[in-house]
Amino acid sequence: MWRRESGTVVRRAVATGHTGSPFAILAGSQVPSVPTEWVPHAHDLHELVWVRGGTLTSRVEDRVLTVSEGHGLWMPAGVVHGGRTTAGVEFHSAFFAPDRTPVAFGSPTAITMTPVLESLLTHLAHTDLDAGARARAEAVVFDVLRPSERQFALRLPGDPRIDPIAETLLDDPADPRSLDGWARTLGISDRTIARAFRRTTGLSFAQWRQMLRAHHALTLLSEGLDVRDVSDSLGYAQPSTFIAAFRRVMGTTPGAFFDETGEAVGTVGAVGASRAGGTPDGVRNPASGVQNS
Repeated sequence: MWRRESGTVVRRAVATGHTGSPFAILAGSQVPSVPTEWVPHAHDLHELVWVRGGTLTSRVEDRVLTVSEGHGLWMPAGVVHGGRTTAGVEFHSAFFAPDRTPVAFGSPTAITMTPVLESLLTHLAHTDLDAGARARAEAVVFDVLRPSERQFALRLPGDPRIDPIAETLLDDPADPRSLDGWARTLGISDRTIARAFRRTTGLSFAQWRQMLRAHHALTLLSEGLDVRDVSDSLGYAQPSTFIAAFRRVMGTTPGAFFDETGEAVGTVGAVGASRAGGTPDGVRNPASGVQNS
C-alpha cells in the first residue's frame, strides 16, 4: 500500500465473537493512538468499516481501496484483505452474519455512510438493546445500506516488467519520471510500458499515476493538510494543477468532495481549523474547517 508511517503498529485481526450470536449485526469502534496496520486476513462474516478524522486504506489482491469520511468499505465474508489507518482516527466496524443479511455485495464495495446509517450502527453497538429494538434497527440498516457512487479502487498492474513502477509510486507518489525516464531505468521500451499499463489496469501510465495521486491525496487532505502542501507532496508544479487533476479523477474539486462527505479542505496557505461541530475525543486528524478554491 502506501509508505508506512513511522511508529506503525502491525496487528493481526481479532475474532469477531459472533459465533452463536442470535443477532445479524455486531458493531463497535476504537481510536488507535498510533498508525495501525492489519496483516492480510479474512472473516467468516461480512465486514463494514468506516472512519472519522482520517482515511482507511485496504489491499485486496491487485487492488488498493481508499475510503475517507462519509464512505465505508464493505468486505464480503471470506475475502482476504489487509488494512491501514493513520493515528488517532475514529475507526468503526460492523460485522454481518451472511445467513441473516438480505443484502449482498460480491466484491469489496465502497458504501455511502449516511447519517442515518451511521446512527443506526452506533445504536447497534450498545450491548443493552432488547431483542425487539435490535431487530427493528437491523431491518432499517438493510433498507438504507447502499453502494457509493464513487468506488475508490486502484488496480495494480501485476506485471513483473512494470511492477517496480507501481511499487515506487506507491512509496513516493511525487516521483517525476516520465515514460521515457522509466524506460531508461528499466531497460525496456516506453511502448512496452505503455502497452503493459493499458493491458493490466485499463489506463494509460499518466492516467494511472494521476489516479494513484488522487487516492493518496484523500489521506493527506483528511489529515488536515492544505491544498498547497498536498500539491507539493504529490509532485505537482502548482496547486491549480493538482486541483484540476483531482477533478479529472474524482469528478469534483478537493473542496467540493470533502464538503459532500462532511469535511472541508484547507485553502492554499490557510491554517487548518477544527471541523464544524467539534472533534470527537481522541481524534487527532480533524479536517480543516475552511473552504478551498
